[in-house]
Amino acid sequence: SHLPSAPKLLARNLRYISKYFSNTLTNMKRIASLLAAIAVLIGSSSASAQYYEIANQLPGLLSPALSGSFKYKGFVDISGTAGIGDNRANFLGVSTTQGFQYASWFFMGVGLGVDVAMAHQPEIYADAPSLDPDYGYGPHPYYDGKKTKAMIPVFSDFRFNIGDTSKTSFFIDLKIGAAWLIGNGDLAMENGYLSTSTQFYLKPTAGVRIPISGKQAVNIGVTYQLLTSNNNYCRRNDDSVTLNSLGATIAFEW
Repeated sequence: SHLPSAPKLLARNLRYISKYFSNTLTNMKRIASLLAAIAVLIGSSSASAQYYEIANQLPGLLSPALSGSFKYKGFVDISGTAGIGDNRANFLGVSTTQGFQYASWFFMGVGLGVDVAMAHQPEIYADAPSLDPDYGYGPHPYYDGKKTKAMIPVFSDFRFNIGDTSKTSFFIDLKIGAAWLIGNGDLAMENGYLSTSTQFYLKPTAGVRIPISGKQAVNIGVTYQLLTSNNNYCRRNDDSVTLNSLGATIAFEW
């Protein structure tokens, strides 16, 4: 008669179990909060240590570049290329590239140039401007075309040396970037125009490297040049004008 009934015993056990899990959950939350706080402190300390380490390394990274011991290297190129195809132009240009020699066989830098573009136009172009402007020769009535224009190329330069650089060896140079015609008016050619919009610029050269003394050398090579843009105009079809030219480059490096 003193034993509790089954329903009362079940209810008492359920209250005990609920209280036990409630206390356990509370303790787990406290432990999780403590661990999170510790992680934040550790993370902050680690981040601060990393920032401090990076700040200490900056002078060591900048000093070699500023002092020249980081294998700084410069180039001056003079090139001449003759146009290929119906719409063509000849180019005479000078450019300079500044960068670093990352290995004896690999150089990378950025460069800037000035080119003079001389478009090919048949004699009838200037003598018969009244011919059909869509399919014949003569200036297009809506375009201010010029035969000679200045152009500014801006590029990344990648140069690969092949062989022992202390002796006469070979090299491959690749300039990739963009170019712009200077001033008003497009560059008028036989059947189209090169616009003043941004042109894709590609200029690979392969040739011979002749060392002079120390880091100085002369490079002589065969050069191909590509200029193209979707905004160029061709009068004979719907294609955009692409200029291809082939020539030579002589460069001095130091």
